Amino acid sequence: MGVSTATRSVPFVALERQHALLGDELEAAFRRVLHTNAYTLGAEVESFEQAFATTCGVPYVVGVASGTAALSIALRAAGVLAGDEVIVPAHTFIASALGVVHAGATPVFADVDEHTGLLDPDAAAAAITTRTAAILGVHLYGQACDADALTALARRHGLLFVEDAAQAHGASWRGRPAGSLGDVGCFSFYPSKNLGALGDGGAVTTADAGIAERARMLRNLGQQRKGEHLLLGENQRLHGLQAALLGVKLPHLAGWNAARRAHAERYRELLPASLRIVAERPQSPSTHHVFAVRVAARDTVAARLAELGVQTGVHYHPAAHRHPPFRTQAPLDAAVPSAVAWAAEQLSLPMFAELEPDEIEHVSAACHAVLA
Repeated sequence: MGVSTATRSVPFVALERQHALLGDELEAAFRRVLHTNAYTLGAEVESFEQAFATTCGVPYVVGVASGTAALSIALRAAGVLAGDEVIVPAHTFIASALGVVHAGATPVFADVDEHTGLLDPDAAAAAITTRTAAILGVHLYGQACDADALTALARRHGLLFVEDAAQAHGASWRGRPAGSLGDVGCFSFYPSKNLGALGDGGAVTTADAGIAERARMLRNLGQQRKGEHLLLGENQRLHGLQAALLGVKLPHLAGWNAARRAHAERYRELLPASLRIVAERPQSPSTHHVFAVRVAARDTVAARLAELGVQTGVHYHPAAHRHPPFRTQAPLDAAVPSAVAWAAEQLSLPMFAELEPDEIEHVSAACHAVLA
């Protein structure tokens, strides 16, 4: 397998390909919102909430302004209070921890599984204190964390199990959809997600009517009805336009995820063995939000791949506990060795539904050339 001398460029993400296929439908949705003037909340948001609730297998979805807003609102709506602690994996996007802080609680970082990068239930158990109120399980890279073990752990200690499903649209654990596995779930619709808006957006999912009611008030300035503000709420409403655009995309989610799985299978056939591909548990077939590998000298490998026309990403460096806002409450690196190793070695290869077969072949050939 060789790299062509006429090196082509393979993008990490190419949203324009997806949007070109949906252009007429997206424009029609825009015109509909323009005609109805329902720009904030309203019928478009309610329609999308109902459709996404069906996808997630829950009775309640609350649309909010972003995935980070979903985290803070979900935690507050579920009863997490100022001064509480929430266990968070040390290998995750910083928003997982920021959502905890914005809810008034303190993130306590726990280590992750060496092979998947997902929260280690044993490490989570070791991090529980008398102040712990919740465990935040992050469904990373399109694969659900061990919901059985984490739910059982939470129940034994009287804690909430909260899902950060920002990378898990359409993912599942033992056939149960992400977003329905915990007491409350949190999604992001950032444009590059498997289900992405044309801007920011997010959602809270739950089977608990009380959590849903409080989340609806919290997203809308604490308002139960016009002029009646019962909670110290936020202005974190999902825009009607983004809900309408998401409604266009949602019916395509399953097909896009199937394409991502096919691309991942082809990568596994072609990539060199020296790349450590993230392990996939049979209980949770990945939807491959990104295609993650681990490799020594990651930054050098990424630079050389760029020279061969392959765009890559890093998810995530540094480890969450090493960001400056968290250093005062962070564990020593020795307490989260797997997370530290993931931060040093993780590399994401191009992955999106519209990726072409020859692009996968080019990426794989480039990896062989660089690692030879």
